[in-house]
Amino acid sequence: MELAYIPSPSRGVLHLGPIPLRGYAFCIIIGVFVAVWLGNKRWIARGGRPGTVADIAVWAVPFGLVGGRLYHVITDYQLYFSEGQDWVDAFKIWEGGLGIWGAIALGAVGAWIGCRRRGIPLPAWADALAPGIALAQAIGRWGNWFNQELYGRETDLPWALHITSVTDGREPGYYHPTFLYESLWCIGVAVLVIWADRRFRLGHGRAFALYVAAYCVGRFWIEYMRVDEAHHFLGLRLNGWTAIVVFLLAVLYIVLSARRRPGREEVVEPGAPDGDTDEDGTATADSDGKKTDTEAAAEAGTKTAVKTDTKTDTKAETKTDTKAEAEDKVEVKDEAESAKKS
Repeated sequence: MELAYIPSPSRGVLHLGPIPLRGYAFCIIIGVFVAVWLGNKRWIARGGRPGTVADIAVWAVPFGLVGGRLYHVITDYQLYFSEGQDWVDAFKIWEGGLGIWGAIALGAVGAWIGCRRRGIPLPAWADALAPGIALAQAIGRWGNWFNQELYGRETDLPWALHITSVTDGREPGYYHPTFLYESLWCIGVAVLVIWADRRFRLGHGRAFALYVAAYCVGRFWIEYMRVDEAHHFLGLRLNGWTAIVVFLLAVLYIVLSARRRPGREEVVEPGAPDGDTDEDGTATADSDGKKTDTEAAAEAGTKTAVKTDTKTDTKAETKTDTKAEAEDKVEVKDEAESAKKS
């Protein structure tokens, strides 16, 4: 008898009248909101305007969902286009099946369009959103728990996942909860990116590249544990090879970017206030101790006023001295004429 395990939900959907409420969809939606919320806070701290992250996400999220679904359908085409399968199921995104590689790739295209429309650099926006994306993945993975999918090999560990469904060839039993492993790993990736960004002031897309590299490391060993059907190449699952290639590209980008464009962007959004902001949105001095435009203008105005007052006082004193000298000359002249007459 198993004393401890992670139970699976008896069903992944609830019906509110005719409206289905699916756990998988809720996890995706909550993840998107968390990513936009955290990304907005980081964007403002970098000197951007409130709301910019959400405006660009309107482009990035739909593109990402389409890209994630396309990657899944292409790499697991046998689930939808082989004999006995219904190709219409390829459009049923609520039943699960989003490839993160396709979601990031096509989501970046949507983000690029949004950034172009706002006139801001895509790498800076990606840096602000990077840890939020990791947290969104951590939350989204719980959608797989609702669908009883993406589990690993059988195990008798106390945190084993109890699978009860027999749909799509599943066998009830106790398995490694790889969805939970990846969720926890993504939380760690988010913490790593936030720490590294503060410590090393990452810029020009390097925070995003760090997120990608760190995620790939975790995805590789988690992918090795999974037992669901997948294509293999040279003994490794396709997603394992993808993780290796993307990891190398991310590391290469970090190295080359640090050499060519060291430091962080000074301006991430034209027209936005420089430096950090208080809770009420008032601009303050930035982290390097530079004065804000408001402080500089006030100081300049004070200097001008002092200079004007000094100049006025000098002119007044000069005029008074000149008048006094003229009066002295008149008195001397009068005394001389009086002496002559006498």
